Amino acid sequence: MFPVQHKHIDWINNLRIFALFAVIILHTSAVLLAQYGKVPFTDWLAADFYNAVVRFAVPVFVMITGVLLLNRDYELGAFFKKRLGRVIAPFLFWSLVYVGYSWYNGDISFDADAWTNIKQVLHQLKYGASYHLWYVYMLIGLYLVIPVLNIFVRNATAAQLRYFLVIWLLAMLIMQPYLVRFNPQVDIRYFTGYIGYLVLGYYLAHIEFKSTAIRGWMIFIFILTIAIITVGTWLLYQSNSPYSTLFYEPLNPFIVLLSSSVFLTGRYTVPKVSPWLIRARDFVGSFNYGIYLAHALVLYLLDWVNISYKLCSPIISIPVTALCCFVITVGLVWLVNKIPFAGKWISG
Repeated sequence: MFPVQHKHIDWINNLRIFALFAVIILHTSAVLLAQYGKVPFTDWLAADFYNAVVRFAVPVFVMITGVLLLNRDYELGAFFKKRLGRVIAPFLFWSLVYVGYSWYNGDISFDADAWTNIKQVLHQLKYGASYHLWYVYMLIGLYLVIPVLNIFVRNATAAQLRYFLVIWLLAMLIMQPYLVRFNPQVDIRYFTGYIGYLVLGYYLAHIEFKSTAIRGWMIFIFILTIAIITVGTWLLYQSNSPYSTLFYEPLNPFIVLLSSSVFLTGRYTVPKVSPWLIRARDFVGSFNYGIYLAHALVLYLLDWVNISYKLCSPIISIPVTALCCFVITVGLVWLVNKIPFAGKWISG
């Protein structure tokens, strides 16, 4: 459908950094979000608002992956060697760091039996040594399906890509908790999951829109969906719903709208910035994966010195804490990268 693009895409680099900082804001505010009814409502609402604003982060990461890896010509073995090699080595290193932190923090314990300790570590690696590492397991699953999905994308027409996306959205909609009872028992699980974001990212990166006001429309949709997610989540929490985080779920139609609006706004925004800022962006971008892996550890350490959402009013303290975490994590990963021999493999 679309020509293969091998060039460096500037707006993709901007989006990647934007999404990375959004992840850190998300995790900075998550603890406060769990305190509903125990903290002042305005504090909780700040966390709700920030969560709504940044919920595009992981979907946009996956959409970027779709742009960069679909409709490419590559050999299967070389693809897995390059992609999985880049993912697994840093993942194992930082997972062991989090295992060590859990041991230091008293969350897990080791005894004199070596095999028992090994099984404990393997258990941590199997299920995730930290809350944010679920993304890596999901990403590995996507890498396994990308070579197959790539064949479809390379040969699909625009209409066939739209067909895939429509079925994906319908499957997502019918599997929402309040709508699942209307499922006609047609098995549409083949169209579910994050693979839809891969195709959506590729499609939105290449389709040309006739409207010249596309960026304005995307900003409007962004603001509207934030309002819906924020208010909807508040109403669900207020009603003590078992689905209180429904509007936050990545596989939710409102998050698809939010993520698409951010993605297209990034595509159609070309900010004029100084060369030093571009160099700083590219420097940070070169450690993007490592920053994602390491930022949770830095958030833990910042909490030790009372830098968290509790610092002052959450509407200020959440972004300030996230910024501190971002800057420190960049420095930490850069230092790990400088470790002789192994640094570039384990830093991410």
